[in-house]
Amino acid sequence: MNHIVTVQDAVTAFADFMEPTDAELDAIEQEMPVILADVELLDAQIVTLDRTPTELDARRIRRARRRALATRVALINRTHESMPGGAA
Repeated sequence: MNHIVTVQDAVTAFADFMEPTDAELDAIEQEMPVILADVELLDAQIVTLDRTPTELDARRIRRARRRALATRVALINRTHESMPGGAA
């Protein structure tokens, strides 16, 4: 008889003890603006995949890229402000 071990691994991979911790959920929540800005940038880029971008498309991509960069900077600044000791 052949035992299929991968089936057991797939079933136990979603056990209750594998849920994200509160700290992990908080980290995801803090990064959510960056994730949403990246999704917006990808949406703007996907629209132009099968055609030549118009001026409006190019503007939308530039605006989405700036927003994504700004949200990353804001997240980094918040992270450094909340760190004890700070940089000397």
